Amino acid sequence: MNASSPLDTLLNLAREARDHAGQHLAGNLGVEQQVRQQLESLESYRQEYASRLSEAMRQGVDPATLHNTQRFLASLDQALANAHHALTEQRQKVQQAQRQWQQEQQRVCAYDTLAERRAAVATRHASRQEQRTTDDLVNSRLQRQSALPGAD
Repeated sequence: MNASSPLDTLLNLAREARDHAGQHLAGNLGVEQQVRQQLESLESYRQEYASRLSEAMRQGVDPATLHNTQRFLASLDQALANAHHALTEQRQKVQQAQRQWQQEQQRVCAYDTLAERRAAVATRHASRQEQRTTDDLVNSRLQRQSALPGAD
């Protein structure tokens, strides 16, 4: 078995690719969390302003303030729609990164299996070779003993 066979090289490259895919996945998960937090903040902010508008309307509000608040809420609604869209896109990126990591992990497992089989074959070969050597030594000894005078 070579110290660094092509299979070992492939296994190392596959592990590096898997690790890189894992880092990419982790980055995408982090971005997804940030987008989700931004969305939650926007939702909270919008709810707070809607409550303020509702309270102001109960107490009486001038038309200019009402109009400005409604325009602001409309812009918050647009920001919320954009954030929902961004979150959907980010979730798709996360799913894609998960699939990529899984594929890389499967490749590593396949190369690991091949390496284990190669090692098992090498072990069996070495064991057989050792058994042949032992058998040859025993046979040589028996032949020498039988060739000695009075060995019967």
